[in-house]
Amino acid sequence: MSFVKYLRRDSLLQLAGKRSLSRSCMLQTCRTLIIETAPPESVKLNRLSGSDSGIVEVNLDRSVAKNSINKEMLKGLQTTFETIHHDSSARVVMITSLVPGVFCAGADLKALSIPTIAAIEGVALGGGLEMALSCDLRICGENAVFGLPETGLAVIPGAGGTQRLSRLVGRSVSKELIFTGRKIDAREAAKKGLVNFCVAAGEAHKKAMEVAQQINNKGPMAIKMAKKAIDEGIETNMASGLELEEMCYQKLLNTEDRLEGLAAFAEKRKPRYTGK
Repeated sequence: MSFVKYLRRDSLLQLAGKRSLSRSCMLQTCRTLIIETAPPESVKLNRLSGSDSGIVEVNLDRSVAKNSINKEMLKGLQTTFETIHHDSSARVVMITSLVPGVFCAGADLKALSIPTIAAIEGVALGGGLEMALSCDLRICGENAVFGLPETGLAVIPGAGGTQRLSRLVGRSVSKELIFTGRKIDAREAAKKGLVNFCVAAGEAHKKAMEVAQQINNKGPMAIKMAKKAIDEGIETNMASGLELEEMCYQKLLNTEDRLEGLAAFAEKRKPRYTGK
C-alpha cells in the first residue's frame, strides 16, 4: 500500500515547491533535503475514547519547518496511515495541524477505507492542499488560504493536485487555479466547492469533530461501502457504477450491524454497531 508519491523521480524538486517557507528555504539543495531529519513525534496519532471511540486524530507537529514534509516525516506519515488502515476499531480519521497558521505539506490518503476529514486552519498550499484534496471532506477556518503554486517553479502539482482538484471543482476552475498559481481565501474556496464547510477562524477542528461524531454513529461497514461505491463509481460509467452500488449493498444485507440497525429502529433506541 503506497500512501506517498514524493519518492519518485523529481520528488525532491516537487517537495521544494510545496514548502511554505521563505524563498531561500525553497531553494535548498536536494542533498540538504535528503539528509534533513524530522523532530521526534512530528506525526502524532491520537485515538479518542468514550463516546468518541472510533475517531482517530492524526496531528501534524513539525513547527520548525511549518509542517513541510521531509524524508523522515514521510516515513512517519506512512507508518501512521498503515497503522490506521489495519486498525479495525478506527472509523473516522481527522487530519489536523498543531502548528499555528499552517496546515501541512502533503501525503496521499486514498488507500484508507474509512472517511478522512481535513481540518484546515491557515495556509494549505502546494502539497498541503493536495493532502487536503485526498481527504473525503475538508473543513476550514476563515483564515485558511489555498493554492497550487507549482507552475511558478516550472513544475506542476505532482501528488494528485491536477486530478483531484478538477474532479472536485471542475476542469475550467482547476486550470485557472493551476495555470496562474493564484491563492484563494476560505470564502472563495467554499463558493467553488473546494471545502465542505467554512467556519470562524479557529473553529475548524470543532466543526470537524462534530462531523466525525455524526459519521461515527453510523454503521461502520455501511460507511466503508458507501465510500467505495462513490470513489470507484465516479471513475466509471453510470451502468457500471450502479452494478458496483448493488454489489456493495448486497455485502451489507447479512451483516450483524444491519440486523442491529433494524432492531434499534423497531425498539426506538440508539443502535450499537460493532462493524461486523
